[in-house]
Amino acid sequence: MIIRPETPADIEAIDAVAIAAFKNHPFSQQTEQFIVKALRAAHALTLSLVAELDGQVVGHIAFSPVTISDGSPNWHGLGPISVLPAYQRQGIGKALMQEGLSRLKALGSKGCFLVGDPGYYQRFGFKNIPELIYEAIPQEVFLALPLAEKIPQGTVVFHQGFSATS
Repeated sequence: MIIRPETPADIEAIDAVAIAAFKNHPFSQQTEQFIVKALRAAHALTLSLVAELDGQVVGHIAFSPVTISDGSPNWHGLGPISVLPAYQRQGIGKALMQEGLSRLKALGSKGCFLVGDPGYYQRFGFKNIPELIYEAIPQEVFLALPLAEKIPQGTVVFHQGFSATS
């Protein structure tokens, strides 16, 4: 498996991976492919990686800047992360997470936020930090991974691309 930055030739495959990965997901509105397109169009993809296996894109992860009400700079939102259903539970998502977080840190990111299952994402160091709030969702599924010592406080706003529906 190769993990590498996306190229223009990957765009259709990334859409297909997101559509397939979230088709039956209970907490998805099936807009993940639109979110990635909107972030890409706004030049807000800080990092967009694909997992390629035998020449086929089987996974994708995206990171984009967030705004924190206390003004803390260089924090990012993770999402979406997707793996084709036939390739799930084989370590591809884990590899994308580890490589993505490593590259994000190398870019000088101070930390990363996501909305997801705490039971899954805690293995990567994500945790709920009560002083950080994302108003649109239950607090227990809003998770942060500090990559530097200073932990901000306040309300977090993801890029407007996360509201894309088409």
